[in-house]
Amino acid sequence: MPFHRLLAVTAAALLLGAVSACGQKASGSTGGRLDVVTAFYPLKFLTERVGGDDVRVTQLTKPGAEPHEVELTVRQVAEISDAGLVVYLKGFQPAVDKAVGQQARRVFDAGTAVELLPAGHHEHEPGEEEHADEGGTDPHVWLDPTRYATIADALGKQLATADPEHATAYTERARALHAELDALHGEYVAKLKTCERREFVTSHTAFHYLADRYSLKEIGITGISPEAEPSPQRLAEVAEQARATGATTIFFETLVSDKVAKTVAREVGVGTAVLDPVEGVSQPGADYFSVMRANLTALATALGCSS
Repeated sequence: MPFHRLLAVTAAALLLGAVSACGQKASGSTGGRLDVVTAFYPLKFLTERVGGDDVRVTQLTKPGAEPHEVELTVRQVAEISDAGLVVYLKGFQPAVDKAVGQQARRVFDAGTAVELLPAGHHEHEPGEEEHADEGGTDPHVWLDPTRYATIADALGKQLATADPEHATAYTERARALHAELDALHGEYVAKLKTCERREFVTSHTAFHYLADRYSLKEIGITGISPEAEPSPQRLAEVAEQARATGATTIFFETLVSDKVAKTVAREVGVGTAVLDPVEGVSQPGADYFSVMRANLTALATALGCSS
């Protein structure tokens, strides 16, 4: 090859390399944005709010899907391997835990940012399945706005470490989100301050953090797993507790069947309503804040709150 042709080829290669470097600032980045893989909706919401335009966010749990037993595709495992950061909650989704442990390079476990509560559970009857998640910690930490705000702060620091160029922006956005969550907490405190009842009945025990924060008592028909089948004796026990506490509503959630809640409601002679654990949001225009405020309205109505 003539010398002038060799120089031209070399120059073109160098230019191509420079363009590529501009488009991908580091491994785990695309178009100048940090690639972040999130496990399920509450973590996706946090990452989008704290990361802003400086991150490209993907979610492993499809919108509208129940996240507890999610299974990953080969492509999703590859995304975990390629990501600049994986945001997950260890112990909540076994398939995600396994893939993260084997493939991820940099991770943020939301459970390390706050103290997790023990899993709520009920007494199991002979023949009723004991789920492995019960007896451990309760993963539904995002249902306490104050703990969720602490996780937002920690995520901001983790994003700043992974992408120092935008550290100030991550910190500022985390601070702004923290303030919004503080305001939401204030709404809950004000509205639930004076209520006729403090006990509420749910189809599965997902609201331990919310109950703990606002001095309420959750009566769960089943434990943490929403797919668990309660025994006839457990159904009778919950119906008795509902009558004793004067419950007017049996709550069910959006991503699983309402059959169990309606069974207890018929037995007690009361109505049903949605109390959403915000594990996933599929309605257009809805987000964490709108669902949590809908939950607050539903709780205040069911508990006979005067504020």
